[in-house]
Amino acid sequence: MAIGILGYIIGAGALYIFSGLKVVQEYQRGVKFTLGKFSGLMGPGLKVVFPIFQIWERVDIRIKTVDVPDQESITKDNITVGINAVIYYKVTDAQKAIIEVENYNYAVSQLAQTTMRNVVGEVELDELLSNRDDISERIREIVDKATDPWGIKVDSVELKDITLAEEMKRVIGRQAEAEREKRAAIIKAEGEVIASTNMAKAANTLASAPGALHLRTLQTLNDLSSDKSNTIIMGVPLEILRAFEDKVEPRVVKKK
Repeated sequence: MAIGILGYIIGAGALYIFSGLKVVQEYQRGVKFTLGKFSGLMGPGLKVVFPIFQIWERVDIRIKTVDVPDQESITKDNITVGINAVIYYKVTDAQKAIIEVENYNYAVSQLAQTTMRNVVGEVELDELLSNRDDISERIREIVDKATDPWGIKVDSVELKDITLAEEMKRVIGRQAEAEREKRAAIIKAEGEVIASTNMAKAANTLASAPGALHLRTLQTLNDLSSDKSNTIIMGVPLEILRAFEDKVEPRVVKKK
């Protein structure tokens, strides 16, 4: 009977030891507590935890993704927008992540939501739409600083979607159309200025060079004659016109 009791004790001891064997993966860390007090971190490999006296919690130190749900925010110019984001972070200190905050994943998500609404409220709609990367970086810096005491490092924040009301979409569309019409009018006016300048230069050149206007006239007639039409063009030499101009004398009308 004594042998049976001894065997029972040995079996119970072996079972106690085996139940305390824990395997920690390479991408994990174990936070161990002895009688409720932190007693160390457990690295990768086979570890022993004495049941009843010790407990431990497993912490994944890989980069995690938190999907921040849609948030209704109001911009600085009082425009309501719907915005969501995704946050990438990792645990750098497993001890702080367990001891300093309860459910660090939920805490990071809630902090990101609040920060995102606050940052959006500090910018106007145009800045929100055009400087999305800068706003994402601002959110990342705020969340990263706030989570430092939790042993968490925020790698990046990406704004995914920014939604507007249908009326606001129509307003932005009309604004963009007006901007395009404005640019088109400016480009057309600049083109007319350049064209008028070149025409003035050409006129001065033709007027200053003897025979240049006559050559230009012949070139124009040649271009017109190549067109397949029934139009008949009769050219009068410039010398004849000038001869008529010399013979015509201005008349002086005397008033009675």
